[in-house]
Amino acid sequence: MVDVTDRAKNHKTVGYYPGCALEGTGHAYNRSTKAIASELGLKLKEVDNWNCCGAMEVKNIDPKIQTYLSSRVLSNAHNTDHMDVVMAPCNGCYHNLKKAEYDLSHDAESRAVVDRLSSKAGHPTYKAGQVETIHALDWLKGTIGEEGIAARTKGKLAGLKVANYYGCMYTRPRHIFPEKDQGPGTESTSKPHFMDDLLAAAGADNVDFALKTACCGGAHTLSDSDTSTKLVANILRAAEASGAEVIATECPTCHTGLEMHQIRAEKRFGIKTTVKIMYFTQLLGLALGVGPRKLGIQENISDPMDLIIEKRLT
Repeated sequence: MVDVTDRAKNHKTVGYYPGCALEGTGHAYNRSTKAIASELGLKLKEVDNWNCCGAMEVKNIDPKIQTYLSSRVLSNAHNTDHMDVVMAPCNGCYHNLKKAEYDLSHDAESRAVVDRLSSKAGHPTYKAGQVETIHALDWLKGTIGEEGIAARTKGKLAGLKVANYYGCMYTRPRHIFPEKDQGPGTESTSKPHFMDDLLAAAGADNVDFALKTACCGGAHTLSDSDTSTKLVANILRAAEASGAEVIATECPTCHTGLEMHQIRAEKRFGIKTTVKIMYFTQLLGLALGVGPRKLGIQENISDPMDLIIEKRLT
């Protein structure tokens, strides 16, 4: 049995790996994550000279090159920044760093490839176990926790009905997340709840949402847009059927896909939904009294400002 508070004692200052998406389409996630870190007294030290984690493109062509790319991020964090914890808000980045850690622990060929490429690139080879990779949800759950969030927000999100959407890469495949499913205080791979816990602590009314870990089709957006649109439409309609006013996200790819395909679903298939899509960090930021612009809410395509004003969140 693992106590998440024990694991997170050194998470108040972490190596911050924003990844490519948070400097592009997920810019609002980057802004809101930094804003709440400042508000909560947490320190994010951006990983020096970081690179793409290999995302989906590289992984689909050569998984071992993806392992190397992710290992280089971890090597920089450990050897250049002298950090032993890296926090990745993006589900794809988080997943790939965790996968690289697993591969380096279990596959000799992956270790050989990473060692060879690291030597050619002129940086120290990352060794499995030198860095702990955590998600933004682990970071906030462990450092501040529900009691800390509740004390700081005073139930500010009361009356807001939220469907928490985790996507498919946050908990799958299970074997690369050995810290999950370890009893009380740890995350569940079958029924994730960390985002529910944090937003409930801020007063939100979390609805019963069956598709919280369903795939949004993000990997197929360019190659098969109709399939992605249909998958997103199912998620949006399920959220509305559950009574949600907002879908909370914790992945830039999922967030962008939900917003873009919400528009496309109406234009292409006549499926209209009005539920708003917001990063969970934006919701927590509002609950903490941070202004909408500082949280990047003006960048949200689904434009939740009318709802924010109605709920007196600003």
